[in-house]
Amino acid sequence: QLQLVESGGGLVHPGGSLRLSCTASRFALAHFAIGWFRQAPGKELEGVSCIYVFTNTTLYADSAKGRFTISRDNAKDTAYLQMNNLKPEDTGVYYCAAVGRPGCLLVDGTFDYWGQGTQVTVSS
Repeated sequence: QLQLVESGGGLVHPGGSLRLSCTASRFALAHFAIGWFRQAPGKELEGVSCIYVFTNTTLYADSAKGRFTISRDNAKDTAYLQMNNLKPEDTGVYYCAAVGRPGCLLVDGTFDYWGQGTQVTVSS
């Protein structure tokens, strides 16, 4: 089955940037819609962004609009989440997820495959 591995997390100051990567193996990423979710300490899993398969249509949570950009490079079997102007409330474990359908929703129950997560900490 599809395997996903996230990377790129770390500690960053408020206002800084990070780019998360999600690399797929065993199956081509091109066949899957991709989502990014995050879980802050003591909070529920939250949908951040997702990207469709064919049209590259993208969805963003209100908290991510204007600061985060999701993209995909099917030739590299990798999806990205560019995060700019990071805030302390962006702290959490970020997960990438995939679903074998053309479109996506920011609802964790609609995704079938998940990575192990990468920690993002925004702190001064």
